[in-house]
Amino acid sequence: MTAFVHKTLVVQLHSEGTGRCPVLAHLRYDADDPFAVTAVFGHDGRVLACWRLDRQMLSEGLARAVGVGDVRLRPAATGAWHELRMEFLGDVRPDGGRQQAVVFAWAPAVAAFLRETHRIVPPGQERAPVDELLAEILSAG
Repeated sequence: MTAFVHKTLVVQLHSEGTGRCPVLAHLRYDADDPFAVTAVFGHDGRVLACWRLDRQMLSEGLARAVGVGDVRLRPAATGAWHELRMEFLGDVRPDGGRQQAVVFAWAPAVAAFLRETHRIVPPGQERAPVDELLAEILSAG
Protein backbone atom coordinates (compact mmCIF):
# COMPACT_ATOMS: atom_id res chain seq x y z
CA MET A 1 0.00 0.00 0.00
CA THR A 2 1.20 3.52 -0.76
CA ALA A 3 2.17 5.38 2.42
CA PHE A 4 2.04 8.83 0.85
CA VAL A 5 0.17 10.91 -1.71
CA HIS A 6 1.66 13.72 -3.79
CA LYS A 7 -0.19 16.03 -6.15
CA THR A 8 1.03 19.10 -8.00
CA LEU A 9 -1.55 21.77 -8.79
CA VAL A 10 -1.42 25.08 -10.58
CA VAL A 11 -2.93 27.59 -8.19
CA GLN A 12 -3.46 31.33 -8.36
CA LEU A 13 -1.54 33.65 -6.02
CA HIS A 14 -3.54 36.84 -5.52
CA SER A 15 -1.56 40.03 -5.12
CA GLU A 16 -2.99 43.47 -4.42
CA GLY A 17 -2.69 45.67 -7.47
CA THR A 18 -1.56 42.95 -9.88
CA GLY A 19 -4.38 40.43 -9.56
CA ARG A 20 -3.65 36.71 -9.83
CA CYS A 21 -0.58 34.91 -11.07
CA PRO A 22 -0.12 31.16 -11.47
CA VAL A 23 2.22 29.28 -9.12
CA LEU A 24 2.72 25.60 -8.41
CA ALA A 25 1.45 23.99 -5.22
CA HIS A 26 2.94 20.64 -4.29
CA LEU A 27 0.64 18.88 -1.82
CA ARG A 28 2.05 15.93 0.10
CA TYR A 29 0.45 13.60 2.61
CA ASP A 30 2.46 11.01 4.52
CA ALA A 31 0.79 8.31 6.64
CA ASP A 32 3.62 8.68 9.16
CA ASP A 33 2.27 12.20 9.91
CA PRO A 34 -1.44 11.42 9.48
CA PHE A 35 -2.93 14.71 10.66
CA ALA A 36 -0.97 17.00 8.32
CA VAL A 37 -0.71 17.96 4.67
CA THR A 38 2.42 19.78 3.53
CA ALA A 39 1.89 22.48 0.91
CA VAL A 40 4.96 23.84 -0.88
CA PHE A 41 4.34 26.80 -3.18
CA GLY A 42 6.87 27.49 -5.91
CA HIS A 43 7.50 29.57 -9.01
CA ASP A 44 10.33 29.38 -11.55
CA GLY A 45 12.04 26.60 -9.59
CA ARG A 46 12.10 28.55 -6.31
CA VAL A 47 10.19 27.77 -3.15
CA LEU A 48 8.02 30.73 -2.19
CA ALA A 49 6.56 29.23 0.99
CA CYS A 50 6.01 25.94 2.78
CA TRP A 51 3.08 25.35 5.12
CA ARG A 52 1.92 22.34 7.17
CA LEU A 53 -1.86 22.26 7.13
CA ASP A 54 -4.25 20.25 9.25
CA ARG A 55 -5.84 17.65 6.94
CA GLN A 56 -9.28 17.91 8.56
CA MET A 57 -9.21 21.71 8.38
CA LEU A 58 -8.28 21.51 4.70
CA SER A 59 -11.24 19.22 4.09
CA GLU A 60 -13.65 21.42 6.07
CA GLY A 61 -12.39 24.52 4.22
CA LEU A 62 -13.89 23.14 1.01
CA ALA A 63 -17.37 23.44 2.57
CA ARG A 64 -17.20 26.36 5.02
CA ALA A 65 -14.95 29.05 6.44
CA VAL A 66 -12.44 27.62 8.93
CA GLY A 67 -9.31 28.75 10.71
CA VAL A 68 -8.17 31.47 13.00
CA GLY A 69 -4.68 32.78 13.37
CA ASP A 70 -2.15 32.19 10.61
CA VAL A 71 -4.23 30.01 8.24
CA ARG A 72 -7.79 30.63 7.09
CA LEU A 73 -9.63 28.62 4.46
CA ARG A 74 -13.03 28.99 2.81
CA PRO A 75 -14.87 28.02 -0.34
CA ALA A 76 -15.08 30.61 -3.10
CA ALA A 77 -17.14 30.38 -6.27
CA THR A 78 -17.17 32.33 -9.50
CA GLY A 79 -20.05 30.97 -11.55
CA ALA A 80 -19.41 27.28 -12.16
CA TRP A 81 -15.78 27.61 -11.01
CA HIS A 82 -15.39 26.38 -7.40
CA GLU A 83 -12.22 27.32 -5.59
CA LEU A 84 -10.66 26.98 -2.17
CA ARG A 85 -9.46 30.35 -0.87
CA MET A 86 -6.41 29.96 1.37
CA GLU A 87 -5.16 32.92 3.36
CA PHE A 88 -1.76 32.68 5.01
CA LEU A 89 -0.51 35.26 7.49
CA GLY A 90 3.22 35.53 7.99
CA ASP A 91 5.74 37.57 9.88
CA VAL A 92 5.05 40.99 11.32
CA ARG A 93 6.29 43.84 9.11
CA PRO A 94 8.18 46.86 10.50
CA ASP A 95 4.97 48.94 10.21
CA GLY A 96 3.15 46.50 12.55
CA GLY A 97 1.11 44.83 9.81
CA ARG A 98 1.60 41.21 8.79
CA GLN A 99 2.77 39.59 5.59
CA GLN A 100 -0.22 38.04 3.84
CA ALA A 101 -0.67 35.68 0.92
CA VAL A 102 -3.97 34.64 -0.63
CA VAL A 103 -4.00 31.57 -2.84
CA PHE A 104 -6.91 30.16 -4.86
CA ALA A 105 -6.94 26.45 -5.73
CA TRP A 106 -9.43 24.54 -7.86
CA ALA A 107 -11.62 22.89 -5.19
CA PRO A 108 -12.31 19.62 -7.09
CA ALA A 109 -8.55 18.99 -7.40
CA VAL A 110 -8.02 19.55 -3.66
CA ALA A 111 -11.00 17.28 -2.91
CA ALA A 112 -9.53 14.55 -5.17
CA PHE A 113 -6.20 14.82 -3.34
CA LEU A 114 -7.98 14.50 0.02
CA ARG A 115 -9.92 11.43 -1.17
CA GLU A 116 -6.58 9.77 -1.97
CA THR A 117 -5.29 10.57 1.53
CA HIS A 118 -8.49 9.12 3.03
CA ARG A 119 -7.83 5.82 1.25
CA ILE A 120 -4.47 5.58 3.03
CA VAL A 121 -5.66 6.74 6.46
CA PRO A 122 -9.44 7.16 6.80
CA PRO A 123 -10.62 10.19 8.80
CA GLY A 124 -10.91 9.32 12.46
CA GLN A 125 -8.35 6.52 12.20
CA GLU A 126 -5.28 8.72 12.44
CA ARG A 127 -2.86 7.61 15.13
CA ALA A 128 0.13 9.41 16.52
CA PRO A 129 2.96 7.25 17.90
CA VAL A 130 2.84 8.98 21.31
CA ASP A 131 3.95 5.93 23.31
CA GLU A 132 6.96 5.33 21.06
CA LEU A 133 7.92 9.01 21.10
CA LEU A 134 7.64 9.20 24.89
CA ALA A 135 9.72 6.02 25.29
CA GLU A 136 12.40 7.50 22.99
CA ILE A 137 12.50 10.76 24.95
CA LEU A 138 12.72 8.98 28.30
CA SER A 139 15.45 6.60 27.14
CA ALA A 140 17.61 9.48 25.92
CA GLY A 141 17.84 10.95 29.45
